[in-house]
Amino acid sequence: MKVFYVFYIPTPLGHMAAIADHEFLYLLDFIEHSKYDRNRARLQQQTQATIVPVKTAIIDLLEHELKLYFRGMLQQFTTPVAFTGSPFQKRVWQELQKIPFGCTYSYAQLAHQIAQPSAFRAVANSNGANKLLIVIPCYCVINTNGKLGGYAGGLNRKMLLLEHEKRGL
Repeated sequence: MKVFYVFYIPTPLGHMAAIADHEFLYLLDFIEHSKYDRNRARLQQQTQATIVPVKTAIIDLLEHELKLYFRGMLQQFTTPVAFTGSPFQKRVWQELQKIPFGCTYSYAQLAHQIAQPSAFRAVANSNGANKLLIVIPCYCVINTNGKLGGYAGGLNRKMLLLEHEKRGL
């Protein structure tokens, strides 16, 4: 049976749960987020894994990188991640990793980046299904009209993350 490990990491925006094995990070979410319990249960079901409270080297690396990120000393995460989603979602999440630090894209721009310009709604849904908050910068995607749109961690956090990155440039 597969075993995942969970550890809770304090950040300036609230406590986050990191779920990893010894090779990859699978989930990073705010613990009070309404989808956290569902995302955790879905991950367990998809992988048939048991989740136990242990801090792994992957989680140590993530915790270190989050501290550097919030101090303005890290622009790109190197923590190895594993995507659990459809092939389309994985493509969107890989493209999200290419958004330059401090920049925003619209859902339509992201759809163009994956060569499916009419799929902006599917891109938005995939963006919302991201289970690796902050590490995969889904908060950098906004509406075409410049409005923030949604964010799984909450719009206030999205605004704070975008402001944090603007200051870091």
